[in-house]
Amino acid sequence: MTVVVDVRTSAGRDQGLAHARGVLFVHSCSSAVAPHLEWALARVFGTTVDVDWAAQPIAPGCVRAEVIWHGPRGTSSKIASSLVAFSTIRFEVTEDPSEGAEGERYAVTPNLGLFRATIGMHGDVLVHEDRLRSLLVGARAAGPDQAAELVEEIDRLIGTPWDDELEPFRIAHSDSTVRVLHEVV
Repeated sequence: MTVVVDVRTSAGRDQGLAHARGVLFVHSCSSAVAPHLEWALARVFGTTVDVDWAAQPIAPGCVRAEVIWHGPRGTSSKIASSLVAFSTIRFEVTEDPSEGAEGERYAVTPNLGLFRATIGMHGDVLVHEDRLRSLLVGARAAGPDQAAELVEEIDRLIGTPWDDELEPFRIAHSDSTVRVLHEVV
């Protein structure tokens, strides 16, 4: 079951705060840490968050959950900042693009740490021009034999190592609402 947290308030609307929505996917969290994670979310949302945990079959002793949230723009970064301190959990948090703002995606794994990407209106990871230019300058300076390193760095820019590590957790449940499409043209 999915939990929905709505922290939009009339006070926020009166102050002209832009609202956003997104999803938190906790792919694996030890059962012992789960209540602490709920308390961290409560601090972000300013209200009690009762997460509906389900067993994570590919990580014995761990649970998983999905939380749909509505709140002020920037809530995804607050969620990610709050949860990244739990060094043993795997999670993704997204914030949908909205009028005047691109979306965001944060992915965290114990092995890789934190990944952040800007997300376009069609769900694509957007890599800003300056990051690509910097990568190309480094590759040119390193010489023509650095193609493999260039490919590896581009993979990191778009989050491929995080996707590779999180994919088994995304599809571990037959009732998962997450579907990943491969080789979409």
